[in-house]
Amino acid sequence: MRGLSRSSLAEVEERFNAVAGSADLGKLSDELFAITDLLDREHGLRRALSDPSRPAEAKAATVRALLAGKVGEAALATAEAAVSARWSRAGDLADVLERLGVVAAAAEAESRATIDEVEDELFRFGRIVAANPALRRALTDADAPEEGKRALLSDLLSGKAAVTSVRLISQVAAHPRGRSLEAGLEEFGQLVAQQRQRYVAVVRSAVELTGEQKQRLATWLRTSYGRDVHLNVEVDPRVLGGFSVRIGDEIIDTTIVGRIEEVRRRLAG
Repeated sequence: MRGLSRSSLAEVEERFNAVAGSADLGKLSDELFAITDLLDREHGLRRALSDPSRPAEAKAATVRALLAGKVGEAALATAEAAVSARWSRAGDLADVLERLGVVAAAAEAESRATIDEVEDELFRFGRIVAANPALRRALTDADAPEEGKRALLSDLLSGKAAVTSVRLISQVAAHPRGRSLEAGLEEFGQLVAQQRQRYVAVVRSAVELTGEQKQRLATWLRTSYGRDVHLNVEVDPRVLGGFSVRIGDEIIDTTIVGRIEEVRRRLAG
């Protein structure tokens, strides 16, 4: 998620992990998202809280004065740790709090044994939106109120998707933070996968893969990458022969089209 300082992120994650264990994870996620939204709206506050020239203690005191009694102790402690760390740009402060909001939601899903469903549902909803222009317009309309988008998603997904999926999809739609809806869903999906310490592979195939084929592919990828890999399979009739797999920026392409393009690149070179 964006270019966060590893050392500063590690400091904040350490504090977050210390307080999250005894917290209501769904509530913690919502509160971290709310703080993120506040910082995105109030640019002056965000600059003041991320100013490296101000003492960390003073920034933490400002956060406590602002948020005490409005959010739980776990969210407050996480926010204090975030403003006390050093960031290369003001936007990093909101980015790390959003990231930890997703991590809290993923931990909630893991505690409910629904984390697999959440990974699948984030991916599938992104594909549903891409194939439904009217729904995409409704969810990406900058002038549409947040409450309306959340209500629409509640009507569409309540009882049909995991609680955590609804929480994360609603957050991306209500507060895209400069991303497309699809990019936001993919970013959140990657963070959910990291909770299980596994990669996400997007597989494109002309036909639906059988259970045995998925298992064999997942086993091969796990052996190749040294970590479990969650498969998101996208059926695309335009794929001619074979399939392609994308993990992060790396693409494994066994399709006929992919081979033709590779030959073209070599000839052009």
